[in-house]
Amino acid sequence: MTPATTPNHKGEGHRQRLRDRFLKNGLQGFQDYEVIELLLSLNTPRKDCKESAKLLLQRFKTFPAVLEASHESLCDIEGVGPANSLGIRLIKEAADRYLKTRIISKDVVQNQRDLLEYLTQVMGHKTKEVFAGIFLDAKNRVLASEILFTGTLTSSSVYPREVIISALKHHAAAMIVAHNHPSGDATPSKTDMDITKKLFFALKYVGIILHEHMIIGSEGFFSFAAQGLISQFNKAFEDGK
Repeated sequence: MTPATTPNHKGEGHRQRLRDRFLKNGLQGFQDYEVIELLLSLNTPRKDCKESAKLLLQRFKTFPAVLEASHESLCDIEGVGPANSLGIRLIKEAADRYLKTRIISKDVVQNQRDLLEYLTQVMGHKTKEVFAGIFLDAKNRVLASEILFTGTLTSSSVYPREVIISALKHHAAAMIVAHNHPSGDATPSKTDMDITKKLFFALKYVGIILHEHMIIGSEGFFSFAAQGLISQFNKAFEDGK
């Protein structure tokens, strides 16, 4: 065995051990850098990917942030390149789509676990605010989900008219809205309260029920319905306030 081939054989043995561990127990017991290393190994033949995996975590800080990173920023990391960047981003998009399909046709008003899992995956670790609409039929089954607004949310940047147009396009009888807090803290701001009340009233006027507004943060979530705020808005609407 020559010195030039030794590293490759060692690398192949390490990669195979990672794959065998995954095939036996899934990702149980894997550290974040090992998950990334395994992903990189799929598009990097005969080369140790551990250092590149650790560089990715060093640059982006967390595993979710690696998956959220742009193609360009991923390619900046030594040993990643276009093929691996595509693979990482494909994994993230595939996971999003998988979780989205799990909520379609389900009553997520009565059982929010799948909805919360989906929203946490889609927006919980984004560095920018996004505002999503979940459109429901008359039996509260999910018809569709889409991102409606992107960027810092203010009372003037979330347009009830656009929300109503989207709801009518999907023939929705009801809605759930959600947005993320990049800070990680899901506590609602006064602006969040104002936006929710404004949307509740606007949708109510056209016969569409707003069941819920969920705020998603990396440290948890906040439910307007669970805290009784949606009921308060409904009472205010009925009282004409």
